[in-house]
Amino acid sequence: MTQQVISIAIFVIMFGVIISEKIERHIVSLAAGFLMLVIVLGICMKSPEAIWNTLNFKEFVTPSFWYAKTEGAGSSVGINWATIVFILGMMIMVEGMGRAGFFRWLCLTMAKAVRYKALPLFLVFMVTSFVLAMFIDSITVILFLAAVTVELAEVLHFSPVPMILAEIFCANLGGSATMCGDPPNIIIGTSLGYTFGEFLQNTGAIAGISLVFVIAYFFFRFRKELTKGAEVNASTYPEPSSAIQNKKDFAISCVIFGCAVVLLVTHAMTGLTVATIGTFIAALTLLTSLKAAPMLLKKVDYKTLLFFVGLFVVVGGLEQTGVLNIIADFIHQICGNHSYVMVAVILWVSAIASAFVDNIPFAATMIPVIQSLAATTGMDLSVLSWTLACSTDIGGSATPIGASANVVGVSIAAQNGHMIGWGRYCKTMLPVTIITMLISMLCIFLRYL
Repeated sequence: MTQQVISIAIFVIMFGVIISEKIERHIVSLAAGFLMLVIVLGICMKSPEAIWNTLNFKEFVTPSFWYAKTEGAGSSVGINWATIVFILGMMIMVEGMGRAGFFRWLCLTMAKAVRYKALPLFLVFMVTSFVLAMFIDSITVILFLAAVTVELAEVLHFSPVPMILAEIFCANLGGSATMCGDPPNIIIGTSLGYTFGEFLQNTGAIAGISLVFVIAYFFFRFRKELTKGAEVNASTYPEPSSAIQNKKDFAISCVIFGCAVVLLVTHAMTGLTVATIGTFIAALTLLTSLKAAPMLLKKVDYKTLLFFVGLFVVVGGLEQTGVLNIIADFIHQICGNHSYVMVAVILWVSAIASAFVDNIPFAATMIPVIQSLAATTGMDLSVLSWTLACSTDIGGSATPIGASANVVGVSIAAQNGHMIGWGRYCKTMLPVTIITMLISMLCIFLRYL
């Protein structure tokens, strides 16, 4: 009982300090993880085995960590090193692509294709944001898209705010479509043994249907505002080729990105795990950029990786002490064996929570909860997994702080003199978030229950 109370206290305090944003979140999660290991697992439980299992270093020497011909559910206890390794590899690849000018080239190519007209550009950038976020972290997608959007808005004389808001939502929606699109999906996929293809067939289908309604929503909401822009002579704007500083580096980055996509799509057939794919892609990027390799490694967001490490330790402590089983039992008592009610509760609670707190720790916390619910009620675990993925990824779009991509997009707009307050943000994004969540719930009800 004592260890449960202390573990809950550590978790709640960690969440509170993260939300306050007074201390960097990786420091908070690492400190909370350290306290969980020492006080809860060490002093209260007196269990070196629990500490070792939570650190989970043995995972690296397990053959199935690198190669698993038959996909199976992984262990959710402790640090999920497959997630850490995969995200690290993708970060290195993205830095290489950015250095080669890939993202700026893509944006300028899209702009030129629609002859720099604001409304067609608005639609094209929404789809581009969705597609890129299926394979690349949404933060990176918004960093490049929002910056180019501001640049284009100055030339075409329209406000970049509507386009940035639409790009943010589509990036979060696209991230829900695949296993590598958003961190919560990576955690869910690696913890429960789902493949890229399984995500694409399930959450991808839901995201694809939702995209149609999302595009229609933003189009009718902003079409008058975006058609006020003046016409511009295409010759006054830089050619897409100007974004490419080195053709060789650009070609190599495109090939590496293509390899990553192929490996992810086929990893259920090849047996290569996401940890192996991440390691291979990182090594390939560094080997083909020998002189720039130190710079690429320096630019990796190590703070986010450390945040994940501390977070996994805290969640592992909650599971070791049985707290997550108690939460699962509570949800079971509320919902009974009614599958529709259970899906609705998980969907809306997760969406609302993700609108105000980081969806990454919330998803990591909920994974063992839905595992316990599936075991207790006989509910299909995959249905609860797709529900959790959709709600945490999309629900975060509702507020400016719900997802990292939101914070980045709003910041870029503010840096260029376009302030997006909570009122304007929520007035635009809350309705489309609710619409998308209703579509997701309906899709889950009709397809799985």
